[in-house]
Amino acid sequence: MVDLKYPVGKFEMPAVVDDATRAEAIDQLAALPSRLRAALAGLDAARLDTPYRPGGWTVRQVAHHLADSHLNAYVRLRLALTEDSPAIKPYAEARWAELPDARVGDVGPSLAILDGLHERWATLLGTLRGADWARTFRHPELGVVTLDRNLQVYAWHSRHHVAHVTSLRERMGWS
Repeated sequence: MVDLKYPVGKFEMPAVVDDATRAEAIDQLAALPSRLRAALAGLDAARLDTPYRPGGWTVRQVAHHLADSHLNAYVRLRLALTEDSPAIKPYAEARWAELPDARVGDVGPSLAILDGLHERWATLLGTLRGADWARTFRHPELGVVTLDRNLQVYAWHSRHHVAHVTSLRERMGWS
């Protein structure tokens, strides 16, 4: 039985993070826009407005959340690369998902954001070497976060939310 909330499992930091692990995670980030487009392909408004699980966000909200969340993650990366362990501001993701653009807005603009964002994000990540990965930012709830950890979290986050859509499609028999 698939866990509807965590269809790819909860995040677990790999025991070993090396160049190969990082390259795989960067590839997963780079693939998110096309994987999300494929997951959303052919869904009409009624299906986009279907929650992926009881009490969960709609498919539409998931798509918009990915743009919101990944924009924040990209900014955090840039801050960590240009400042010494900057304090970052979290955002109220559940409240952002309830704003009108996320509840009823066309997913097209969020897909366009993800296209450009992930191209830049993967390009920048691909240039990092050695000590860059140990750079940090300070999250008020999570504490000090390394860029290595943040990369792995967002590679998982990409798989996690695409799986929300694909597992719903499978359960509902939407081809």
